[in-house]
Amino acid sequence: MTDRRSLYLTTPIYYVNDVPHVGHAYTTIAADVLTRARRLRGRDAFMLTGTDEHGQNIERIAQERGIPAQQHCDEIAARFRSLWERLDIRYDGFIRTTDALHKRGFLALWELLRKAVAPNGEKAVYRGKYAGWYCPRCEAFKTEEELKQPGNLCPDHERPCEWTEEENLFFRLSAYQG
Repeated sequence: MTDRRSLYLTTPIYYVNDVPHVGHAYTTIAADVLTRARRLRGRDAFMLTGTDEHGQNIERIAQERGIPAQQHCDEIAARFRSLWERLDIRYDGFIRTTDALHKRGFLALWELLRKAVAPNGEKAVYRGKYAGWYCPRCEAFKTEEELKQPGNLCPDHERPCEWTEEENLFFRLSAYQG
């Protein structure tokens, strides 16, 4: 029996903190190969790639460069597109998290999540507090075990992490587990 389902293949949406590198190329080439192979077999495929253009690091980097954050994002996104062209990557869509299309899609998804009810009858998304050691450069929380002592240093940047407590939204995943 022939599989006629469409394949929707996406790369990560790459963070625009710096220019593209071999890791970005590797992932995107792999996605391109899979997409082309499917099409060669006469099957439908759609390949999406793009850039993630939000976060404290983007603001910091743009400030260090003395340019607006959107200009920085535009320049780096153009570098990604240029690299994909030079590598003959044939994507079907290039999404940027600053695009109006992405914003509309996110808001539609958010509205569904906001109204969603988990199987246990509670809201699927709820407010709660999260606290931990945060690395601004990684834009990620680090566990106590990961930190280098003394000084609670990020293992990647060897710079101090900041103790952060913040209110967040959480998805009630436990309500969906068997």
